[in-house]
Amino acid sequence: MTMGSVHVLDHPLLQHKLAILRDEKTGVKEFREIVGEVAGLMCYEATRNLPMEEVQVKTPIAMATCRMLAGKKLAIVPILRAGLGMVDAMIDLVPSAKVGHIGLYRDPETHLPIKYYCKMPPDISERSVFVVDPMLATGGSASDAITILKNEYGCKSITLMNILAAPEGVAKIQADHPDVDIFVASVDEKLNDHAYIVPGLGDAGDRIFGTK
Repeated sequence: MTMGSVHVLDHPLLQHKLAILRDEKTGVKEFREIVGEVAGLMCYEATRNLPMEEVQVKTPIAMATCRMLAGKKLAIVPILRAGLGMVDAMIDLVPSAKVGHIGLYRDPETHLPIKYYCKMPPDISERSVFVVDPMLATGGSASDAITILKNEYGCKSITLMNILAAPEGVAKIQADHPDVDIFVASVDEKLNDHAYIVPGLGDAGDRIFGTK
């Protein structure tokens, strides 16, 4: 099996917006808006290699040979709740994409993942799936979500998109799902003792929804 690639997107606009997200003084409204802007820029890069086909289009002047998307349709699957902040901007770019949702928590005693919500488009197995979550910390939730998509829904084409990642999370995904490409704006230094990414940007869900 081919090892999935880690793509660190270093576009100047993306890195500029990431700096604003990291700033503890950035308020909820601005943080939420910029998460969407970053997701849109990342989606632009992550979809760069989608298959194309030639089509004939009649312009007001003449016939033109153009290129349009071909092959599988797309699906976006945010990991609840923070992943919701990345969806709208991606839908703006790919309006035909369908959206699934997956929510997970860990049993405090067994530490096994428990699904508390999972709803997917009926044709999800036929689509190229983008799993989105702003933070890839330990990688546990992302790995579990990808496992569910593969085992329960038959998904075969999966890409993971995160704004920030820790090396530990990247290693977890590559070990558990070596076929999955990862797109991030930055791979940070490490996780701290509370499994927060360092230097990171804090809790993305709390900062998107103003819950802390």
